[in-house]
Amino acid sequence: MWADVSKIGLQFDSEKLIFRIQRRELRMNYKNSDEPPPVLTTSIRADNVDRFSRVSKDFAEAIARNRPVELRGSGCPVLVEGKRDASALREFGFSGEIEILNRGWDQSRIIAYLYENYGTRNTVDQGPSVILLMDWDRTGGRLQSRLRKRLNALDMKVDECLWNSLVKNMKPEGRTVESLHSHAYALSPMIREHLVPLGHPTDI
Repeated sequence: MWADVSKIGLQFDSEKLIFRIQRRELRMNYKNSDEPPPVLTTSIRADNVDRFSRVSKDFAEAIARNRPVELRGSGCPVLVEGKRDASALREFGFSGEIEILNRGWDQSRIIAYLYENYGTRNTVDQGPSVILLMDWDRTGGRLQSRLRKRLNALDMKVDECLWNSLVKNMKPEGRTVESLHSHAYALSPMIREHLVPLGHPTDI
């Protein structure tokens, strides 16, 4: 039994490696082209492609907003629950500020910190000043709602586009930000395709 499990694990790792090699080769071939490379979907079940495509578009928009201003982004921070959530987002190409909710502060101090540092609107694109991204399980949903209400009370608009998309499209794959990292190799090329029209470098 354990031998069979090991074989399955090795096969899965091999598929991931092959996928990454194919993705790298495509990126090299299209490096000097204005056209985005085709999306590799061989590692995604056919019935999942539409859902993954929808969520990858919202990922790309959040990544673009999060990127530092010097990288042509809006410098909009993402608020997540913990360090592992932040690490998962880095795998998808988030390169700007990622604020951690669970840092030993009470919630009132976190709210005050966000208000003082990011204001009520993003100064670059005039959109919401914070991307709010809690888990989308029952506990995370309550936390998302509570934080939204407290930030809105200070006239801070929050960006929940990615969170809403994850709620609608990714529940079968997991209900936490941390769990997304296991789908990075499948989602990343689709996210990359959506980043190109936004005028952003695609280094994921």
